[in-house]
Amino acid sequence: MGWLQRLDRLIGQIIAAAQWLALPLILLLFLQWPLRDIIRGYSREANDLGQIIFAILVAVSVTAATRAGTHLAADTLAQRYSARTRRRLKQFGAAIGMLPWALFVFFSSTGFVINSVAELEKFQDTNNPGYFIIKLALWVMAILIIAQSAIDILRPMPADDT
Repeated sequence: MGWLQRLDRLIGQIIAAAQWLALPLILLLFLQWPLRDIIRGYSREANDLGQIIFAILVAVSVTAATRAGTHLAADTLAQRYSARTRRRLKQFGAAIGMLPWALFVFFSSTGFVINSVAELEKFQDTNNPGYFIIKLALWVMAILIIAQSAIDILRPMPADDT
């Protein structure tokens, strides 16, 4: 198995694991009201943890949507094209759209992500730890998009793809 297949498999595993973050996110969103109004405590902590989970979920979701063919897909028009043409359009879109954008996001955010992680930045309102994870999720998103773009660009065209 080549490096491209291993990378593809790794991204698939990350997406498969991250989809389960929706369950604790839903639970935390649900618990905020009873924590605030009945228990009168910990609702802000639930909110902060929910924000962290949401940031990670969104970071992975962009690549999941791309892999599912639902992100930036103009399928109504593309259905008329041959499989080979659709594949070339996907490569072209990854090369001139997704990859440059993800590289820009990664490099332009370097300063504030590194500072946030180095300081182990906390949530401003609550002083709870973990805000740096939200900023780090930006890099997770960019890295996954860069990796998926590389896969989409470099994946060999199947011989019977017409």
